Amino acid sequence: MPATSKVPGYYLQFASDNTAGACPEALAAFNAANAGFISSYGEDEVTRIVCDRLRQLFATDCDVYFVFNGTAANSLALASLCQSYQGVICAETAHVETDECGAPEFFSNGAKLLLARQQDGKMDAANVEHLITRRRDQHYPRPKVLTLTQATELGTLYSLDEIAVLTAIAKRHGLHTHMDGARFANALAALEVSPADMTWRAGIDVLCFGGTKMGLPLGEAVVFFNRALGEDFSWRCKQAGQLASKMRFLSAPWLAMLDDDTWLKHAGHANRLARRLAERLAALPGLACRPAQANSVFVQLPEPAMARLRQTGWVFHTFIGDMARFMCSWATTEAAVDHLAADIAASL
Repeated sequence: MPATSKVPGYYLQFASDNTAGACPEALAAFNAANAGFISSYGEDEVTRIVCDRLRQLFATDCDVYFVFNGTAANSLALASLCQSYQGVICAETAHVETDECGAPEFFSNGAKLLLARQQDGKMDAANVEHLITRRRDQHYPRPKVLTLTQATELGTLYSLDEIAVLTAIAKRHGLHTHMDGARFANALAALEVSPADMTWRAGIDVLCFGGTKMGLPLGEAVVFFNRALGEDFSWRCKQAGQLASKMRFLSAPWLAMLDDDTWLKHAGHANRLARRLAERLAALPGLACRPAQANSVFVQLPEPAMARLRQTGWVFHTFIGDMARFMCSWATTEAAVDHLAADIAASL
């Protein structure tokens, strides 16, 4: 469609939900936090209020910390759950394995990632148990943590029962449990369950609650439901350069997102547009498209079609299994989705 080249660049951007800017609610709170003089290093009133609001959200007395990005959140959280001679079980497609540049191993001083078989991004429970029990000798890293991603790197969702099955296996063998929730908001909006039910009630000890992808200007929250596991987390953050001196700029946008369930509304919008795109692509003859469970769409496109789309200006990733991945965000529009679907049809 010739009109494509005339639209703004952001309109063509489906590479990731973190390419969108900050949503207006979060940006207004960020700017408001700039007023006056406020105590530093998280000793301010705004940060205290946000932590209390998150405790209310999860209906439990959890510990909450804010860091700058997801790599730090996951890596420091995992490092707090194991020793250097131990192992972290994750899906073979997990972000901590494929896209963290060895940060979990670095910050844990060498804890090994043990890769579990996955189906559509979700770990196989029998294989997880096999990884835990297959060796007990001192020549092999002792499994100590199970980490799962919700939503997964392939855009799929664990049901509450599936989470509970995996965490029960872990607990039975003395492992701690961690959830990489970079897209926790999208998963929660899609499943329509409570934050508590998808985390600590399902057996999760620590959650990395993604903020950037749901519309914050920056920052992630690390939530320790098992508070004893986070006893020294403040020191880990400081040592890793993740303790913000002007913490209010990390915490204040969270308050805006939590008001009136703004975070869930934005996540629901992204999910709906992903479903809209998936439905249009599924209607194209001979095109293999995964059902959209959260805010991503995976589709098997021929190489010439992907080349034509990129030449037209569309920005997207070729992801696991050589499928094209299109991500929707709080800022994605129906017009952009429909335009993309039409150009994909034309590219074929």
